[in-house]
Amino acid sequence: MNRDDVTWSGYWPAAPTPFTADLELDEAALAAMLQMYAGQGVHGVLLNGSTGEWFAQSPAERRRVTEVGVEAVAGRYPVVIGVSAFTAAEAAELARHAAAAGADGVLATVPPYAHPSPAETLAFYREVSEATDLPFMVYNWPRGVAVDLAQTPGLMSQLADLPQVAAIKDSTGDWNAMVATIEAVAERVRVFGSLSHRRGLALMTGGLGGDGAIDGGGIGAPYAVPFFEAAQAGDLKTARTWVERYQKLSAGMIAPDYSGRFASPISQLKAAMNLLGQPGGGAVRPPLLPVTDPELLQQITAVLTEAGFTPLAQEA
Repeated sequence: MNRDDVTWSGYWPAAPTPFTADLELDEAALAAMLQMYAGQGVHGVLLNGSTGEWFAQSPAERRRVTEVGVEAVAGRYPVVIGVSAFTAAEAAELARHAAAAGADGVLATVPPYAHPSPAETLAFYREVSEATDLPFMVYNWPRGVAVDLAQTPGLMSQLADLPQVAAIKDSTGDWNAMVATIEAVAERVRVFGSLSHRRGLALMTGGLGGDGAIDGGGIGAPYAVPFFEAAQAGDLKTARTWVERYQKLSAGMIAPDYSGRFASPISQLKAAMNLLGQPGGGAVRPPLLPVTDPELLQQITAVLTEAGFTPLAQEA
């Protein structure tokens, strides 16, 4: 399998998983959020990724998120399911369920906490990616697993050569390492990375490569969707206009190392979605805490307003 076996590109939200006030899975809000994404024209979605709080869900809940999500999207855009887990066997079982549910692909990080070596990383991805016939997306997430796949020379190329791998989501905080990944593998597999800015536009339109971005939550979709569409059409002037608006929002919320400006990234994302009246916000589950400090909420409101959104009025 290679990049030509999928059409994955453009802007994808890494969707949060909605929970009710009593911390139950909110299936109606999940379906409504995916409907909102369809209206925004997103080019795909990642469910049960890092933003989806997979670590706070039971296996049964993760399977249910997959089922509700695939049904709600109904083929309107690709649905890739995160199957990250502490063992390859757990991840493979989730991948098989995703395939049976009708997902378009699966994604995984290396196991958190384990700090696998390059050889162990290859073995893990080989086992999980070959558990199904679905296209597989390797997820490099050093902030979450304390291993940066992009820092081991040649590893990304070896991963791209695994039979089921069709894409890489490279969320390293090292821009030069991400560019090196694109140079090494973009002719073979799709690469999603830190491309939603002028430097990313230069990479994509300058012949180096890069296919899109998958970011947490999708509040930037009204700007990121037209940015990638303009970039793919070669309309640089329009693309620059949209990406500057996106960057005002993104830089206001997320630090260069992918940490949040005001709270944990997922907590502040859900707070922002709630302020915008969007489905999919709601509560976070422990160990995360909700953003309730009025001053922090006011600061998030200011970022959203500066970026051109109209947050709901806060209660006094």
